[in-house]
Amino acid sequence: MVAKVFIDGEAGTTGLQIRERLEYRSDISLVSVDPARRKDADARAEAFAEADIAILCLPDAAAIEAVSLAGDCKIIDASTAHRIADGWVYGMPELPGQRDTIANASRVGNVGCYATGSIALVRPMRDAGFLTDDSAVILNGVSGYTGGGKALIAEFDAGDAADHFLYATNQGHKHVPEIMRYGRLSKQPAFQPAVGNFAQGMVVQLHLHREMLAGAPNMATLHDMLAEFYSDARFVDVVPAPARVNATKMNGTNGMEISVHGSDEAGIYTLTATLDNLGKGASGTAVQNLNLMIGAAEDAGL
Repeated sequence: MVAKVFIDGEAGTTGLQIRERLEYRSDISLVSVDPARRKDADARAEAFAEADIAILCLPDAAAIEAVSLAGDCKIIDASTAHRIADGWVYGMPELPGQRDTIANASRVGNVGCYATGSIALVRPMRDAGFLTDDSAVILNGVSGYTGGGKALIAEFDAGDAADHFLYATNQGHKHVPEIMRYGRLSKQPAFQPAVGNFAQGMVVQLHLHREMLAGAPNMATLHDMLAEFYSDARFVDVVPAPARVNATKMNGTNGMEISVHGSDEAGIYTLTATLDNLGKGASGTAVQNLNLMIGAAEDAGL
């Protein structure tokens, strides 16, 4: 059975990568809008009506508008607009029980890039009981500049941007609400993102002191716990800590590597997630969710 898929916003960075993953699949038929009518509400409504499922690759306000045009068409929204909204399923298949929930959903909010790495580190610690819901969690991360959209890409292409800079220093990053909800945190984590002078790639880190962890686990215990948590996750590997963490290692894939760094002697640990901000952090997971929703193999096209 062939599924008809409409990518609303297919000309954007995420939309293009989703299209690349779908256009040669025999089980997918892509529904498109004439480029000249890409912003025409009537043309888009017609595409939604024709499609079985749509993937929204739009700014938040435009994604909300798109839902009003979509009718009964199933939706995966890659924007931030619906990730914690009532009636929407969170699109992170690696969370406990989430594959089946996504497979049966009609509205899925695709997980954010920084949220992917952050939740992937925090949630196992919560479920294992090493962190409590009100633990004071410290997260940081660095992303390739494609995560900042067209304006930031243009700034780097023109050579006008710094090689590395921090942003959202007011602790107001838009991914924090989903990190809290699906990381099972009641206290807002301190989260500091950054951008580096590379197009794609991402590293997210969770910093911990053993004294703040219930049961005082060591590094081996943390590694084994993470390996067990992700034992059935097709796209997540828990690996020995590399001497250097390369933010671009997972580029072009839907994979994520997790490792435990630090020192048992010092009692200080850093859990690290490495992923492609446009792959596992955006287009790859959108396709993974799509596969679950249409009954395809979870790794089809990935």
